[in-house]
Amino acid sequence: MALTELAIRAAKPTAKPYKLADGGGLYLLVNPTGSRLWRLKYRVGGREKLLAIGPYPDVTLAKARERRTEARRQLADGIDPSALKKETRQKAKAAVTNTFRAIAEEHLTKLEREGLADITLNKRRWLLGFAYPKLGERDVATITAKELLEVLRTIEETGRHETARRMRAALGAVFRFAIATARAENDPTFALRDALTTPKVTHRAAVTTPKGLGVLLRAIDGYEGQPASAAALRLLPLLFPRPGELRLATWAEFDLDKAIWSIPAERMKMRRPHRVPLPPQALAVLRDLQRLTGNQTFVFPGIGAGHKPISENTLNGALRRLGFSSDVATAHGFRATASTLLNESGLWNPDAIERQLAHAERNEIRRAYTRGEHWEERLRMMNWWADYLDRIKSSAETKA
Repeated sequence: MALTELAIRAAKPTAKPYKLADGGGLYLLVNPTGSRLWRLKYRVGGREKLLAIGPYPDVTLAKARERRTEARRQLADGIDPSALKKETRQKAKAAVTNTFRAIAEEHLTKLEREGLADITLNKRRWLLGFAYPKLGERDVATITAKELLEVLRTIEETGRHETARRMRAALGAVFRFAIATARAENDPTFALRDALTTPKVTHRAAVTTPKGLGVLLRAIDGYEGQPASAAALRLLPLLFPRPGELRLATWAEFDLDKAIWSIPAERMKMRRPHRVPLPPQALAVLRDLQRLTGNQTFVFPGIGAGHKPISENTLNGALRRLGFSSDVATAHGFRATASTLLNESGLWNPDAIERQLAHAERNEIRRAYTRGEHWEERLRMMNWWADYLDRIKSSAETKA
């Protein structure tokens, strides 16, 4: 006999679950907990199967009968209602987890686990963020090269050609991750290799003549800014590290007795640890600064924020205040200064210079045979370099 709403409402839970049949395989399961659940019993290929239709009263009697009718129609068309329901549920889940934004965030999490530097991760997030408004909620497998180009063009139109180029690379990494995790079949950024404007390469300004360097060094010695900034500025030409490696330095990395600065791999661009020999001139700067900031984590703490280092713009800002414009000298440019003058001296093995700069050998075969640190030569070279800077700083020729 067919069920009625009155009979359903009157059904009370008992110690054991029981069924109230409505016909055609549809029944209401009444559980001891008081829950009442619609179920549809049917057969596929001679095997009995069960389809969960939903709870009462969320699914009314009339609605349950509609779903029974729909299930019977599917069976007549050779479709298993349970399999179709599972497939629909999986598609709904995929619609959330297969979006460009979701996969991009997964990829960033993977890079974070692999130890990619925070500053690099933040730049990657910033680049991908340009694509989120238009493509963030799209299924990654449906995004076309044309759509990506439209997003990249909006960046190019503002004159940021290098940003657009880097964004294409960041997008490509996400699509390749999607391919690797079986959520896409191709990388549409591959078709855009020649579609973007090639940015004009501009090298960071650097002083590469002894006379010009003498002028710059004397100006640095006269800098009267915050002590930590002044010390960092004096160490840049002496040690020629990347500015980020210097400003984020902690006292735990320095062994002043052994005259070694050991930079951990996670702070290095090439993701491998790097040791820097400290000449006497650098040790003198560090020991003076240690009296002021030695009780803090960072060697070069920012003003009023001892728990944070000086900012990215501090050193370049100091050079500007000394009168050196960005097309004359930059904090990063001291690396080119040292590389140029050390190589021109003819006194040092180019491999030792490259190792001191923490450059990676680009030739894979050569890299396999140049694993040494050239430590002893670098010790001599760094002492020579510091003395050389003293000589040109005081030389009458560089003052002319």
